[in-house]
Amino acid sequence: MTYFIHADKFFLENKTEIGGYLEVDDHGKFGFYYPEDEKPEGRIVDYTGKWIAPGLVDTHIHGLVNEDSMKSDWEGINKISEGLLQAGVTSWLPTTITDSDEHLIETCEKYAAHKGEETGAKIQGLHFEGPYFTPKHAGAENPKYMRDPSIEEFRRYEKASDGMLIKMSMAPERKGSKEFVRQAVKDGIIIALGHSASDYKDAIACVEAGATMFCHTYNGMEPMSQHAPNLLGAAYSARLVTDELICDGHHVLEPTVRALVRAKGPEHICLITDCMQAGLMPDGDYMLGELPVYVKDGMARLKDGDNLAGSILLLKQAVKNLVDWNVVTPEDAIMMASYVPARSINKLDKCGSIKPDKPADFIVLNPDMTLSETYLDGVSRYKA
Repeated sequence: MTYFIHADKFFLENKTEIGGYLEVDDHGKFGFYYPEDEKPEGRIVDYTGKWIAPGLVDTHIHGLVNEDSMKSDWEGINKISEGLLQAGVTSWLPTTITDSDEHLIETCEKYAAHKGEETGAKIQGLHFEGPYFTPKHAGAENPKYMRDPSIEEFRRYEKASDGMLIKMSMAPERKGSKEFVRQAVKDGIIIALGHSASDYKDAIACVEAGATMFCHTYNGMEPMSQHAPNLLGAAYSARLVTDELICDGHHVLEPTVRALVRAKGPEHICLITDCMQAGLMPDGDYMLGELPVYVKDGMARLKDGDNLAGSILLLKQAVKNLVDWNVVTPEDAIMMASYVPARSINKLDKCGSIKPDKPADFIVLNPDMTLSETYLDGVSRYKA
């Protein structure tokens, strides 16, 4: 049955409306928005005092609820999908880490075999974080599997995934990187640059070859100076790229978040979590790939070396943090966690904004930016 949502505020794609009614049709799609003085006939679902925003889109996430995007079986992957509804996330890209060729192929085949079977947040594709990285900035990735890019190898991953592999993060200084980027982009792959000690020249060469994103900006990168702009300088200065950003207050401190947002504009910042299996779990010991991790004080760190090892951040919290820090408006924070990530992976037709005929995946927010409810295809699936 078609129904209409009534709320105090609606974050539509191009305008934030105060009051009014939003149509959800009987196919679970958005219809028209109607202003307050044009109350439509039909069933009204009243959210007076609440705000309506598009479902959030997490394009860089490794796990949740003690499940891992690579190691877990399909039942475990679906638990992540369901758990993400608690984070306000309605679409996501399961993200790998640097691993053996065999395990990467197995991971691709697992997702291909169960394409479209998830019952929670929708899997819009796969993101390979690695293996074409630089050991100096391995972070929590395993250097023993890092290697130069190979388009032939990559196409085996594409084939094994049945077309689900749509994004890859890589280091621009590896041998043959710009040639790899050029060909991968022709194949429709989104390339992000990161986990790298690259200089500016190699980084910008990969951007001009077709790379459009930077992987968790600041993290896994050399510090920038006025005489050594390097990879981070490319993330700041390349005009039309999108920079991933982890806004948990640990990976990047608030003043540094503010600097990047002001330099690039919120329309070029993609909020991600980089969350690992300890998300929505208590403190304790966990694994990230083959590496032992401990979680304490809101951080996941490697037991050996104490590097940050992904995060336990939820995307709803990243949005709230940006608003609480007074870095951006609620409107822009929502955009950075929905429209920008969806656009960055070429999936705006399927997620990322409220617009007629798109799936009615949306969240209900309290005015303090906390999550109240998550809808998928027009059906309420999670209540806080």
